[in-house]
Amino acid sequence: MIKNINGLHHVTSMAGDALENNVFFTNTLGLRRVKKTVNFDSPDTYHLYYGDEVGTPGSVMTYFPFANMAKGRRGTGEVGTTEFAVPKGALDFWKERLGNYGVTGLKDTTFLGENRLQFDGPDGDGFALVEADAQGRTPWTGTDVPKYAGILGFHGARLMLRDAAATGELLGFMGYQKDETDGSVTRYRMENGNGADTIDLEELPSARPAGQGAGSVHHIAFAVDDRAAQLEVRKLLMDTGYQVTPVIDRDYFWAIYFRTPGGILFEVATNEPGFNRDEDTRHLGEALKLPHRYEPLRPQIEALLPEIPA
Repeated sequence: MIKNINGLHHVTSMAGDALENNVFFTNTLGLRRVKKTVNFDSPDTYHLYYGDEVGTPGSVMTYFPFANMAKGRRGTGEVGTTEFAVPKGALDFWKERLGNYGVTGLKDTTFLGENRLQFDGPDGDGFALVEADAQGRTPWTGTDVPKYAGILGFHGARLMLRDAAATGELLGFMGYQKDETDGSVTRYRMENGNGADTIDLEELPSARPAGQGAGSVHHIAFAVDDRAAQLEVRKLLMDTGYQVTPVIDRDYFWAIYFRTPGGILFEVATNEPGFNRDEDTRHLGEALKLPHRYEPLRPQIEALLPEIPA
């Protein structure tokens, strides 16, 4: 069994419009944009990162905004809901705020005793705010969202699957403990993790497969401390029969990827080196940062990207 994973590292999704995406996460949700860079494989497209003050692993939502991309189709084989943790008692504030911003899909729910507020992102993304203990985490306070209600980071994610058994076995191998089941949803929890500790598996045997597009999660990443731990995880996964990529340098972390039995793309990412490797913490996310191989093409790339205010 893998013993190196600490919880979630980041969640990466796709969007249609970069400016709309930036406004939603920095204004509506009050997160900090901690990095403005480009897609490694498509440098005419931004890669935007949002999180807490420093982009702590377990707090970072990232996006590839592809202009004019068709919206995704919800279904099985994807992350259906990305869940953010907020302090207890904060949901009344958020229900009013999101309503005032015209956010759709607002719905009060509970799951395993936790109060939740579900809502839609700009491209139909599935989100929920979940009241949870802070576990030492603090929200970004650089916006008008008060500290008592600010987003602490991720709570977890809900995966939509036609058959959850094999993915449940994988999560157990990754160090998650099977928790309770409520209806069609079973929770898996990382004990003593980084706060972004839960993965819920929702089994929907008759649902159609998802179709990726704007509003779809591209991949979900799990955190390890460093490259040594990552290599150990990679070996254990490969020894178990998973096809795992070589280690890839993503500038702010190293990454490996593999496909789950349910078809979802998992990543394992290092907590090092972090988002302040090329920017002072006071100015994270302000300047356009390019992977080294694209730096000679900066004028052409900047001409193709829509301007996003610092």
